Amino acid sequence: MISLHELYATGKSIREIARITGHARNTVRKYLRSNGIPEPRYGQKRGSKLDPFKPLIDQFMAQGIFNCEVLLHLLRDQGYTGGITLIKDYVKPHRPPRKIPAVQRYETKPGYQAQVDWKICEYVDLNGEVRKIPVFAMVLGYSRMMYIEFAKRCDIHSFLRCLIHALEYFGGVPKTMLTDQMKTVILGIGDDRKPRWHPLFEDFAATVGMVPKVCRVRRPQTKGKVERAVQFIEQNFMAGRRFTDVEDLNRQARQWCDEQNRRIHGTTGERPIERLAQEKLGVLPPADRLAKYRFEVRKVSRDGFVSYDGVRYGVPWKYSGRDVKVRDINGFIEIYREQELIAQHKKQHRSRTLVMCEHQYANLSTAQGYAYPKPQGIRIPVQDVEVRSLDVYERLMEVGT
Repeated sequence: MISLHELYATGKSIREIARITGHARNTVRKYLRSNGIPEPRYGQKRGSKLDPFKPLIDQFMAQGIFNCEVLLHLLRDQGYTGGITLIKDYVKPHRPPRKIPAVQRYETKPGYQAQVDWKICEYVDLNGEVRKIPVFAMVLGYSRMMYIEFAKRCDIHSFLRCLIHALEYFGGVPKTMLTDQMKTVILGIGDDRKPRWHPLFEDFAATVGMVPKVCRVRRPQTKGKVERAVQFIEQNFMAGRRFTDVEDLNRQARQWCDEQNRRIHGTTGERPIERLAQEKLGVLPPADRLAKYRFEVRKVSRDGFVSYDGVRYGVPWKYSGRDVKVRDINGFIEIYREQELIAQHKKQHRSRTLVMCEHQYANLSTAQGYAYPKPQGIRIPVQDVEVRSLDVYERLMEVGT
């Protein structure tokens, strides 16, 4: 503020000094009347209701108690009448950083473990509505080879189909497979605290020679490799992804997996595709042994259609009301009755699509809608009926008597 006197001594007016310094004219006048800068006058500092209890808070914090709700309760027992805000302001600079328990890094041996999981992603449909779609992810623990596949359902049949495709992509079977307690494959936990696996999955695991294991509850870091992978899918692959249907999305996902598996991994410093050769995976069973895990049972409707992934596929009308087996393979939907292939369609991806089969209703009107003829009698001409004399019937009556 000395500069105000200097400016005034040079002949500047109060108005000019106010304009130059940005102070109000009354402020300039007040300081010009004084010989120097007046000492600020501070009000007497009021004490806080918390002051008498601060030593007690220090004792609680030394015991590791930093929860302000708990501290408020403890201080009120000692006569504190203030609020929780005073406690929070006092504790904040003393609060230690959040403790995150350390974990041991777990590296798997070659060929020993794979980790699997589902992830729900979102996309915007043609009508601008947000839709959800599940994606299956599998990562080999040693090489970090990754496989993903999108599906319309998270049921056991979709899971097994994706799992078979993953094993085919990797070219073999790991010794163990780690999963969380997903309802797809685990029906519950028994009294012995062991998982009750879905019978179909348990049979599949035995067929391919893979031991299923479940990670500890609320310990997602146990299968951290696939956890990071599913986050990477959402943030890297799915973000801004443009596709026409699920088939197109999976075609792009396969190409993306190929690219990622050829890149140097941030943890191992090597390419997953090169480390895959060191996995030495078990031999995948032949296709005929895996064929039964690709089938799902469906019932044919009265009008001769089978519903599969939201699409209705036609079969010959004579199978209406019967159970058939359906499988999704190589871009086609195959429908079997017993061991017979009764219909084959190119897979459709648009929901509510109706696909007719050739000669679906052939001879339907003639048979009146029945696959098998009704029981009927046979009328014959009169001359074909044997004519017997009355003596024959009289002799039969005598025998009966």
